[in-house]
Amino acid sequence: MNAPFLHIDRPASSGIAHPRTGTATVALIVPVHNEESAIAPFLAAVREHTDPLKQAGVAFDFIFVNDGSSDATLDRLIEAQQADPRIRVIDLSRNFGKEAALTAGLDCCDADAAIPMDADLQDPPHVIPLLVEKWREGFEVVLAKRTSRANDSFLKQRSASMFYRVHNWIAQQKIPQDVGDFRLIDRQVIEALRSLPERRRFMKGLFAWVGFRSATVEYSRDQRSAGQSKFSGWRLWNFALEGITSFSSAPLEVWTYVGATISAFAFLYGLLIIAKTLVFGIDVPGYASLLVSVLFLGGIQLLGIGIIGQYLGRVYAEIKQRPIYIVRRKYDGTP
Repeated sequence: MNAPFLHIDRPASSGIAHPRTGTATVALIVPVHNEESAIAPFLAAVREHTDPLKQAGVAFDFIFVNDGSSDATLDRLIEAQQADPRIRVIDLSRNFGKEAALTAGLDCCDADAAIPMDADLQDPPHVIPLLVEKWREGFEVVLAKRTSRANDSFLKQRSASMFYRVHNWIAQQKIPQDVGDFRLIDRQVIEALRSLPERRRFMKGLFAWVGFRSATVEYSRDQRSAGQSKFSGWRLWNFALEGITSFSSAPLEVWTYVGATISAFAFLYGLLIIAKTLVFGIDVPGYASLLVSVLFLGGIQLLGIGIIGQYLGRVYAEIKQRPIYIVRRKYDGTP
């Protein structure tokens, strides 16, 4: 029996000319959570760099996904949508997380290409024309790579570097270092991402997993224009665990070798005790070394059980098949 595969064709009649040669539509997908002060500066900066591209045959839409904001973010978005019909607002029923919000934006995107980006302007809008230029050259994915993390704290810089190294060392699917969600993806890539059924989503890994021809544009990451980061150290730690467990089973498999190594040393140590007993007679057992050995092996076992629990929890979430997100309402100017 042949293995299943996914084949994606560009729609034959979408009402839009081929994006490489004619008029094309690009959607900016912007997940927001408590970003009321960032909406107006973001739109002003983005329009400054996207409006001139109309002369080159590229029109832009804006898809904002309100991820359960508790401030006036939704009000600011509705006001912006009423003033600009190109803006669509997807209001989720609660805070589902950035990965779910980004998925909601991709599911609602009907443009020829999409650019996920943050509203805090750390993803600089002046890079957008460079992404579009590479896309029109024929690349389905155009990555935006940070050349510097000078605006991040020392701890965040080191932890990010360590994450990429560990992930790419143990995972089958590598992810490009210092590349976030900010990138341009073609319609084919969007359709491929929509076909993936998993609910615990690590979008950086999924972007890399679907493949397609890619190019890279480098940029320097700017300071936040407003607000503050919603990612605490604990959330970043869980985010890293999500990435590693989503694309690697090495943390599970390594315990086979850990157990085999400990068993081999225990067997050799047992042979040594037998030999010493036969030669020198019965030795007084060492209670301190025995206690250390018991505590060490107990810690190893609990650590292994904890790693199994990480994977089992993700399997449990997938089996329940709950939706990735729930839309409360859409604001797009349609009746």
